[in-house]
Amino acid sequence: MNYLAHALLSANNEALLIGNFIADHLRGNKFDNLPPTVIEGVKMHREIDAFTDTHELFKKSKRIFYPKYEKYSGVLIDIYFDHLLAKNFLELADIRLNTFAQKVYGMYNNNKHILPKSSERFLNYVINNNIYEAYAEKDGITTVLGHLSQRINHGVQLQNSIADFIEHEKILEDNFKLFFQEAQQKFR
Repeated sequence: MNYLAHALLSANNEALLIGNFIADHLRGNKFDNLPPTVIEGVKMHREIDAFTDTHELFKKSKRIFYPKYEKYSGVLIDIYFDHLLAKNFLELADIRLNTFAQKVYGMYNNNKHILPKSSERFLNYVINNNIYEAYAEKDGITTVLGHLSQRINHGVQLQNSIADFIEHEKILEDNFKLFFQEAQQKFR
């Protein structure tokens, strides 16, 4: 799962939210100068990732992208699952996506002083492009995937995977809903 799902699973706990946000920008277990409650969020992020990577529905969903994007299939499903979450946010979270996004962005901004530099740069990208709300639209996902392709600079055009997503959207959405229901039960 990607950033939106991690934020939602933080259950409005600001310290868990911050830890979940910065976890991908930290290596190993060096948590210098982080509050213990934020460290719990980092650990939670890693538990969510382990749960996700080993879940049969996640692995089944990845296989859809193997023919053209095998190396990036996990990243694609992370982002497409966040799209499906955003698209169905009110149903799955009992709050409007725009209300949730603005609340979360505010908590991120309130804690900028503890973010690693790479997280701070990424936060600026997220907020300036309103990524959490952009996830709800296919155009937004296409843009995010285009930016990711530029960042990884491996010559792969991940935004072109949108055609495969659209072709398999029903099965991916069914997989996501079952998967996310289990994730919510486990982590909320």
